[in-house]
Amino acid sequence: MSPTSPTPDPLLPAAPSPLLEVDGLAKEFVIHHLARRIPALQGVCFTLAPGKFLRLHGPNGAGKSTVLRCLYRTYKASAGRILYTSRAGRIDLACAADVDVVWLRRHEIAFVTQFLQPRPRVAALEMVAEPLRGVGLTPAEAEGRAGELLHRLGLRRALWGAYPATFSGGEQQKVNLAAGLAVPRRLVLVDEPTASLDPEARRALVRELADLKAGGTALIGVFHHAADLAELLDETLELAPVAGADGSGDEP
Repeated sequence: MSPTSPTPDPLLPAAPSPLLEVDGLAKEFVIHHLARRIPALQGVCFTLAPGKFLRLHGPNGAGKSTVLRCLYRTYKASAGRILYTSRAGRIDLACAADVDVVWLRRHEIAFVTQFLQPRPRVAALEMVAEPLRGVGLTPAEAEGRAGELLHRLGLRRALWGAYPATFSGGEQQKVNLAAGLAVPRRLVLVDEPTASLDPEARRALVRELADLKAGGTALIGVFHHAADLAELLDETLELAPVAGADGSGDEP
């Protein structure tokens, strides 16, 4: 420590170490048949500690969903580092092996989008119970916890045994959220989770996210109804369209 550095106060809690450090994240899409490259992100930087909530904000085409997909490795970053401190050690998600990404998705990182992809002839309760059985719960335990979560999110019990492919958009989103949030994770990415929800369901989701945050989960999200989460948010990252990008969405 240099002579001019302040002396740490032993009575103050130490700042939490970052769970996630993003430095110079960039993404471009290649349209091979047009021989074109379309930039989507450039120079995105931020850090996130456990138990903190970051909102991504910006106009259409700014790359909000693309950031989430790069973090989850649905997209592979074109440049930059995504340093994630897992229980097994630090890893750069920008260049991690696929086998490591699969392990992290199974145990530490969740991604909840606004769209459910229902499987034929799989009931709502089964969809939510499935990830719980995957972490060791018995079928009875998994169904019990799945039912509790569906109830808290406002899905009528009469629909638990029905197929989500027949549900309304809001009902499908309740199942989607329940399945995505059923297993506690260290990092949760959420992309417009409230878009199809009524006010009561949005309040229920806010309570679920608040419980996750209180338990130390770090969260990053894009929100259509950001006012609902104002008390939970710790920071907002403003994104702007990259010069040279075109199109109205995050992808070409």
